[in-house]
Amino acid sequence: MTNVLRPFLDRWRLVAVLVAAAMLATAHAFETFGGYAPCTLCLRQREVYWTILGLGAAFMVLVRLPGGPRWREATCWVLGLAFLVGFGVAVYHAGAEWKFWPGPEACAAAGGGFDPANLSAALDEKIRPPACDEAPWVFAGLSMAGWNAVISLGLAGLSVLAALRERSKG
Repeated sequence: MTNVLRPFLDRWRLVAVLVAAAMLATAHAFETFGGYAPCTLCLRQREVYWTILGLGAAFMVLVRLPGGPRWREATCWVLGLAFLVGFGVAVYHAGAEWKFWPGPEACAAAGGGFDPANLSAALDEKIRPPACDEAPWVFAGLSMAGWNAVISLGLAGLSVLAALRERSKG
């Protein structure tokens, strides 16, 4: 198993950037082509991936600077922590969808998709912002938030493996 993962673990910062970009692109595709407007917690999950994308890119530069290789292990741990934060946000969102706990009070889409031509519909309350406690899409029993939790936990685990691999190299 480790031999299969080695190419990914050796380039973990790049993999994290590519995975974060893919997750953001997937969310955008669901929104653009599927018509699934994001709720507040969906947007929070995206913020985590934007953070990971930025951190991963910065870490790729850092480890190539003079003295940078000493930071290789630490960058993997930081990315793992960021993926764990994403896991936590996704679990919170999935739990709100399953009604295990309430979502945030201000759980509605933030800006972005408002069309002034629909002003009268908005005033008549015909447009309802997405709610965090309703799963608009489910596959194999998991919502988008549920799948994000599974993926984020897996990526956190791979980050740990990458950090341990960096430690064994040094």
